[in-house]
Amino acid sequence: MWCSRTALGRLQKIAPCTVSGFPRAMSMLPKVYVTRKVPPDGLDILRKSGQVQFEMWDSDDPVPRVELLKKVKGCDGILCVLTEKIDAQLLDAAGPNLKVLSTMSVGFDHLSLDELKKRGIRVGYTPDVLTDAVAELTVALLLATSRRLIEATHEAKTGGWGTWRTLWLCGHELANSTVGILGLGRIGVAIAERLKPFKVKKFIYTDVEPRPELAKMIEAEYVSLDELAKQSDFLAICCALTPETHGICNWNLFSKMKKNAIFINTSRGGVVNQEDLYEALSTGLIAGAGLDVTTPEPLPTHHPLFTLKNCVILPHIASASYTTRNAMSALAANNLLAGLRGEPMPKELKL
Repeated sequence: MWCSRTALGRLQKIAPCTVSGFPRAMSMLPKVYVTRKVPPDGLDILRKSGQVQFEMWDSDDPVPRVELLKKVKGCDGILCVLTEKIDAQLLDAAGPNLKVLSTMSVGFDHLSLDELKKRGIRVGYTPDVLTDAVAELTVALLLATSRRLIEATHEAKTGGWGTWRTLWLCGHELANSTVGILGLGRIGVAIAERLKPFKVKKFIYTDVEPRPELAKMIEAEYVSLDELAKQSDFLAICCALTPETHGICNWNLFSKMKKNAIFINTSRGGVVNQEDLYEALSTGLIAGAGLDVTTPEPLPTHHPLFTLKNCVILPHIASASYTTRNAMSALAANNLLAGLRGEPMPKELKL
């Protein structure tokens, strides 16, 4: 059923809502579908606004595609997450009433931007609010990979911890290292700011073009992609997934990297050729890799990368802090409401 106040865990009917002091029947309010049980801050904003009637897929698991196509019919707005593919099929199912699409994500590779633009549908997204959480997780993943923490925990638990040995479980330090960043944006800068106290010697980066204002904040040097690979002791991938960056981290890149290099990806799985990465790790071409994102997600448990001790894989949790996920939910809700009112969104993706 459709409602404007939805208690977590169940939907309930309410009395007619009031907007700007004028009573409006529920049937006159814009109709919104929320494709997942999003954190409470965003739901509270939708409920208390009195500006929409909404239905939510009340589960932590994705809404089945058939159900999604049925529920979006006639909607004025959709609030989605990154697991929902917003393509021509879905937009056709929604119909001509759809005016606003708000995604609770900073990435937008799940959206068919050309189709949205063609239909004049405005798009909101949630950058900035997850910068700190992603940067923290990236540093944690880098340290876990380079200092072999997952291996060490396993050895301690399974009886491998014997007498002290001179080179057992030795890893690689950040001190006096060169850290490379592929794609220098807010998150790349935040990662570098957190790594600087570890006595990193040098930061380098590459992007589609130099980013002097951002680079100045972390005293980073712009280099070519080849030089990024050759010079980096630690390489953090922070770029968006686009047709140009799809598969950019491939054998050509790995073959130029140092044997002691650590590769970290917290951006999107599609920027990495995973077969090439497996070969690079299994043959000792590079020292290790930490991945928070893969293709597909979830990565099948029988995937070859899971067999490697020098590959740490996390289940896409870079933004998974209570503070950040609630902030993302709130921003997605505010983007949606502003778009439906015909006002500027707090964070709108310009198509």
